[in-house]
Amino acid sequence: MEGALSGVKVLELSNFLAAPMSTMFMADFGADVLKVEQPGKGDEVRYWGENRNGVGLYYKVLNRGKKSVTLDLRTPLGVEAVKRLAADVDLVVENYRTGTLEKWGIGYETLRAVNPGLVMMRITGYGQTGPYSDRPGFGTLAEAYAGYAHISGYPDDAPLLPGFGLADSTTGLMAAFLALVALNERRRSGRGQYVDLAIYETLLTLIGPHVVNYDQLGIVQQRAGSRLPFTAPRNTYRTRDGKWVTIGGSAQSAFINICETLGIPDLVRDPRFSDNRQRLRNVQALDDAIQAAVSRFGLAELLARSEERRCTMSPVNDVAQIMADPHIRSRENIRAVFDEELGCDLRMQDVVGKLSASPGAIRHPGPRLGQHNREILVERLGYSEATLAEAGITLDLPPAAEPPAL
Repeated sequence: MEGALSGVKVLELSNFLAAPMSTMFMADFGADVLKVEQPGKGDEVRYWGENRNGVGLYYKVLNRGKKSVTLDLRTPLGVEAVKRLAADVDLVVENYRTGTLEKWGIGYETLRAVNPGLVMMRITGYGQTGPYSDRPGFGTLAEAYAGYAHISGYPDDAPLLPGFGLADSTTGLMAAFLALVALNERRRSGRGQYVDLAIYETLLTLIGPHVVNYDQLGIVQQRAGSRLPFTAPRNTYRTRDGKWVTIGGSAQSAFINICETLGIPDLVRDPRFSDNRQRLRNVQALDDAIQAAVSRFGLAELLARSEERRCTMSPVNDVAQIMADPHIRSRENIRAVFDEELGCDLRMQDVVGKLSASPGAIRHPGPRLGQHNREILVERLGYSEATLAEAGITLDLPPAAEPPAL
């Protein structure tokens, strides 16, 4: 089945996490994504984190469904090839430091000259404009700069950065959305355009009400562990057998249900906890009472009570629990996909969201470096093998592994 974005052609000039994640989402729904990588080493994500037999595993997830070609964008051949490729795509996605593509001769104005309807997604640390626009930027810096780290952690302890690429990942989501917005504008008016997206900007919007609270009330939100400043209860609690659950009671009915599930119905009638604002004023006493109740139960018993009463409670899962969870299995949130480079199935997070008429799909894990050089550079663009060999571009890779026989 063709995906909902079938026919959308994307040229990816990017590395690392944010931009490749945006094109991953598009490839999941059928977009034709061609990824340009540096000859010899490729996207540095190939060397991030864990590997199997020297093959980077996270690259396989972020670049699933894409094709890979190798071009040095600092050379005349690389510049010429990018221009020729850009002439026949809908979208270019890039995440080089502000001004880099212009320096190489493949900036937006240059590419628009060969493709007037082109949409270009430009992802940088601090954006294309402003006094910080020439600074290098990564998601880690954005998580601090946007205010996330300041409100994460426990009072009187160090600010905490997230345990995954939060700023990059949220930027990837927003970039995919904004790219489709711009493509829809082109469909509506015929106009191409570029999108200027800084890595910190999405997270700045997502972190909550503290901007308006500061503007109107002068409040500077501080670290409060797992609590929220606008609803209670909301925290993690330890069970009798040393496991953890999270409980959230943002609605009054949910709070009443929590108290009944935990066997502490008198808490509902306590004037300190009569409504959300009172609970926020007395949050330490509330958490102490809930923790005392939770500690009377083992995890399995507590989750069974929660399920029976439809309580707003969840186990704090690690990845092993996630992989074994019957609901996640039923929803097929983890998908096994054969990888021809490693010769085995890789299990990874499946496409996000389930379209009833045109669902997405993982077509294959991230490709081998330069796997599609011959198809794109020779067969599509017409470069000779001798010209590409002189530029150090490999055409023929070792034979791919075949899926095991059923």
